[in-house]
Amino acid sequence: MAGQAAMAIAFFGLNSTPPPVTTTTTTTTTGPPPVSSCRVTYTVNAWNTGLTTDITIANTGGTAINGWSLVFTLPTGQTISNGWNATYSPNSGQVTARNASHNGVINPGQSVGSIGFQATHTGNSGKPTSFTLNGNSCTVA
Repeated sequence: MAGQAAMAIAFFGLNSTPPPVTTTTTTTTTGPPPVSSCRVTYTVNAWNTGLTTDITIANTGGTAINGWSLVFTLPTGQTISNGWNATYSPNSGQVTARNASHNGVINPGQSVGSIGFQATHTGNSGKPTSFTLNGNSCTVA
């Protein structure tokens, strides 16, 4: 009988070593959001169905910005008809303003101003609510 019990234990694996257990732990760490290194001042001068803007981009960081793209979304009904000291594309919706050849560098503590555009509007002459410069959020003055 003892031989039969030993055979049953061996047959059913009751006396075998269990397979190793592998545990994987994933840790995700998030830090504070990046500190903004730019500030945008955006002024609107509106009339009937038109408006002009005056935009200033300030470098509040510690390194020079060499080449810039400012992204913002125009309020519904606004369409850019012409601009100055930057190129604007497309002319409505989410717009990207890119530096001109003469104003591509913004040194720390300095700003690039006198950029802007003329636009038409259908009654909404409001301002964009947020701006990103080269993919980083800017504070709005």
